[in-house]
Amino acid sequence: MKFSKFGQKFTQPTGISQLMDDLGDALKSDQPVNMLGGGNPAKIDAVNELFLETYKALGNDNDTGEANSSAITSMANYSNPQGDAAFIEALVGFFNRHYDWNLTSENIALTNGSQNAFFYLFNLFGGAFVDEKNESIDKSILLPLTPEYIGYSDVHVEGQHFAAVLPHIDEVTHDGEAGFFKYRVDFDALENLPALVEGRIGAICCSRPTNPTGNVLTDEEMARLTEIAKRYEIPLIIDNAYGMPFPNIIYSDAHLSWDHNTILCFSLSKIGLPGMRTGIIVADSEVIEAVSAMNAVVNLAPTRFGAAIATPLVADDRIKQLSDDVIKPFYQQQAKTAVTLLKKELGEYPLVIHKPEGAIFLWLWFKDLPISTSELYEILKEKGTLIVPSEYFFPGVDISDYQHAHECIRMSIAANEDTLTKGIAVIGEVVRELYDKAK
Repeated sequence: MKFSKFGQKFTQPTGISQLMDDLGDALKSDQPVNMLGGGNPAKIDAVNELFLETYKALGNDNDTGEANSSAITSMANYSNPQGDAAFIEALVGFFNRHYDWNLTSENIALTNGSQNAFFYLFNLFGGAFVDEKNESIDKSILLPLTPEYIGYSDVHVEGQHFAAVLPHIDEVTHDGEAGFFKYRVDFDALENLPALVEGRIGAICCSRPTNPTGNVLTDEEMARLTEIAKRYEIPLIIDNAYGMPFPNIIYSDAHLSWDHNTILCFSLSKIGLPGMRTGIIVADSEVIEAVSAMNAVVNLAPTRFGAAIATPLVADDRIKQLSDDVIKPFYQQQAKTAVTLLKKELGEYPLVIHKPEGAIFLWLWFKDLPISTSELYEILKEKGTLIVPSEYFFPGVDISDYQHAHECIRMSIAANEDTLTKGIAVIGEVVRELYDKAK
């Protein structure tokens, strides 16, 4: 059977497809697997209890016990292509209440997950354009800091439309301890990037905190990116899947800003509802109109179940309280536990950890590792432990001569302590053996 170029592009092997396939196979396996490779959030009792309570309330009016007709009607009917109106109004109130952005319902659209949102946005602002002279020009999405999210790499309908800048790597301390590093934006390289200077960039995009590394771009870095985007009259897209205000898995001092040149993307996945596939875009009304039009063609309308669950939690700020008081402290403690375990296993070996600043992962750098981390991934998988190798996280960069891109792994910290302990023990055993054999 022959596929079109479109079909061939989306059926070829990709990092994200391999990751999801391996996770699915692990869940079906009758052998125990240390799941340290996926993006599933942790199962937190207080979070699950609140969602269950909210779900039950959808079927009954809290005062009368009779059927809650508005919630049932919502889920029994399509929304318009922009998304569930009640949830959008609740979000408008939430963001204006906490950030004073003066949003209206024209500034928010919903999507079937944030992956769906980035498919839309990257194809809106990257790809083939016609300039003022009616000449064709290809524009890329600029990633100001790599490594970046594995799921960005393959969403373009045509080609690989990314330009990216490698990071400054600074040695830092964490909680008074050595053995950590932090990525920072190389603004000199960014400002002199030919694609930016020559008008071949359609948008700038970054995740904050960054998946895979847990890096949080500073307020100063964000302000500078905002200025560059405005100077070149292109939007700045910020992926807040792990960030403010929910699930707010950020441990450093950071603030969230928005203006009409900024596109903010949020998700319900990392607060504990990944199966609901609910993404949120906050943007200028022109962008919202475009996203709504794409929703109509691709999905008819976004799913309403996640919106129905989240609307009361957004309206009364329980989603913020849950994020601040339960979700963030949970992952901060998980990060501390994982760091302790890693240092116990590999404290005498050349392991350096990206400073844990947020998200649900640790990014581990094995300096001068005798094999690539893609090869390490296969060894660990055979031993029942899943991680993700670093090679997939550098879209827009030729990493053939960039050794650092072959020496890191992403490790989830969302697993329970037993799985975390067993998985890190396997990593430690394998990595120690590799270094010892290379001596």
